[in-house]
Amino acid sequence: MKFDKEKITMLTAYDYTTAKMVDAGGVDSILIGDSAANVMAGFETTLPITLDQMIYHTQCVVRGVERALIVADLPFGTYQSNSEKALESAVRMMKEGGAHAVKIEGGVEIEDSIRKIVNAGIPVMGHLGLTPQSIYKFGTYKVRAKEDAEAEKLLSDAKLLEELGCFALVLEKIPAELAKKVSESISIPTIGIGAGPDCDGQVLVYHDMVGMNQGFSPKFLRRYLDLYTEITGAVSQYVKDVKTADFPNQTESY
Repeated sequence: MKFDKEKITMLTAYDYTTAKMVDAGGVDSILIGDSAANVMAGFETTLPITLDQMIYHTQCVVRGVERALIVADLPFGTYQSNSEKALESAVRMMKEGGAHAVKIEGGVEIEDSIRKIVNAGIPVMGHLGLTPQSIYKFGTYKVRAKEDAEAEKLLSDAKLLEELGCFALVLEKIPAELAKKVSESISIPTIGIGAGPDCDGQVLVYHDMVGMNQGFSPKFLRRYLDLYTEITGAVSQYVKDVKTADFPNQTESY
């Protein structure tokens, strides 16, 4: 698709019903992101979610998907410490979760883990730029790699990930010009989120894209629906109908 200059589409999903709808909508790939910690469990960061919980969400998604490529995040603490643990985590995600590939955050710092997983025959998607699992290192969710030194390291890491055998790379919240340079410098696809229009594809969190989260409004987000308003309105109408004995009526009763 990159060679043919066809843009790649990706959305998150964390459950069976959503996965069925996202898959039917025609996306190329579905990401079971560790953002499940935020949108499904209400945590402030992605750090608390466990491998067992990620495997559960992946199992749910897999049952609802017929055609899209399924990529699952390995959560914080499951691959950073050593390559043996990284491989064990990736194997569990593939065998128990049913994912087609795993995604992990970082560059040269996790080189051994990537090499170990790839050499075992497991497809790996990289992730550079704003890496949410390192939020306490960064201290902010602001745009990354605006300074020359960090931009140069990001480009170097991208080339390394390609050399190690990663099949694709997420670029999160970096300057559009840098994302363009990275995308043109490597042969594997780049999937952007807050990284401008010149990445080979784009990814958004499903709950953000359909407007289920009201309080999250980053510059890069385009809302295609306002489900928060629609759903709360429907619930309010249901409450009213039950309270006034309008529901159920005779045609809705046996």
